Amino acid sequence: MSSREGYSVNHLLKFSIPSLVGIFLFMIPLSIQGEITIPVALLASWIQSTFAGVLPEFITSVIILTAVMTFVTKVFKPDWILEKPFLKGLFGVSTVWFWTRMLAMVFVIMTFFEVGPQLIWSDATGGLLFNDLIPALFAVFLFAGLLLPLLLDFGLLELCGALFTKIIKPVFTLPGRSSIDCLASWLGDGTIGVLLTNKQYEEGYYTKREAAVIGTTFSVVSITFTIVVLTLMDLQHMFFQYYLTIVVAGLAAALICPRIPPLSGKQDQYYEHADNHFDEKIPGDISSFKWGINQAVEKAKSTRWAAVIKGGGQNVLDMWMGVIPIVMAIGTVALIVAEYTPVFEFIGAPFILILNLLQIPEAAAAAPSMVVGFADMFLPAVLGSGIESPLTRFVIACVSVTQLIYMSEVGGLLLGSKLPVNFKDLVIIFIERTLITLPIIALMAHLFF
Repeated sequence: MSSREGYSVNHLLKFSIPSLVGIFLFMIPLSIQGEITIPVALLASWIQSTFAGVLPEFITSVIILTAVMTFVTKVFKPDWILEKPFLKGLFGVSTVWFWTRMLAMVFVIMTFFEVGPQLIWSDATGGLLFNDLIPALFAVFLFAGLLLPLLLDFGLLELCGALFTKIIKPVFTLPGRSSIDCLASWLGDGTIGVLLTNKQYEEGYYTKREAAVIGTTFSVVSITFTIVVLTLMDLQHMFFQYYLTIVVAGLAAALICPRIPPLSGKQDQYYEHADNHFDEKIPGDISSFKWGINQAVEKAKSTRWAAVIKGGGQNVLDMWMGVIPIVMAIGTVALIVAEYTPVFEFIGAPFILILNLLQIPEAAAAAPSMVVGFADMFLPAVLGSGIESPLTRFVIACVSVTQLIYMSEVGGLLLGSKLPVNFKDLVIIFIERTLITLPIIALMAHLFF
């Protein structure tokens, strides 16, 4: 791809217009009826409310169809699936994911019909996922799958890669193009961030280490959801102090986590099935901005709308059938453990000492909330809402957001994606993020209270 090639106004518009629309849809916060959200999340909410009556049946059908097709592929190995790369990738999964999809089918049938042990389909376990989280994921995946190409395929990442590589690389050990990915993850929604990262990794733009860092370091829940947590804690009047604390603690974790195991031990190798191995080196005889514009326009020129539309549809199916069953299976198991066993209370016991050292009131009551967020990000707020100390409630609210890894959604998405992280990695990263962010959050809480 030559940086010296000329380009017309039409080529420049083909780069700029889709890219600006993508920025607006995924990264610009809007205030709608007093709530802060992004346009894609607004579209997803509209889908949820408009089709609320049929979403349960649709979700159940998709998870069952995924399990059946996976079974057919595993047992009968039909040529019409194995000879088509997309279908083979969708249904030709490993033994672990095969059984995970079977478990997801069992869970979703039990939850839909409310049959079998109640601990599986109750409103605190499978019912929470099936009625609240998964419908939101379905709607977000629809628009994210169709519209993410606006950020990916028309040159925006090439421009940002050239402009920000000198900052992002030394600070966060990431390529410059990840700046858009990280911003979309942070300002928009963690699920969108994971999907964007996974797509870039599969296409050969991130190494295994870079993809693992981005997927586990920047995928924050949406601003709207942070407000829900703060409201449950009865601290909505402190949103500015709350979000400032999240940003400071989150940046500290983003500086440290990529430099320690397990993330530092990931290989700087590209996805084995990717044709492209991306290089952000800029020639010495051209400015970063000009090089970035040239690269962006060349990318836009080579993009065909037919391929974008086809790829968008495949993205949606990949997310619906590849990720949703994982979330249903793993999320339900995690929530059952959190709700019906003392596991998280036992694991949280050491945090009593840490919270006492940090002079956090009601340390014994707060300790389980330091670890229960691994099952679901909302559980710490549920456990901590009854604590009297506003300082302690503030700490719990901030920690629950900055931990990032929770199995009912982002954790399930990470495991269901092609990103090079496993369950053990997620456990370790969750603990690291908690230990890194907790002292910072406690310090800022003492300043505010």
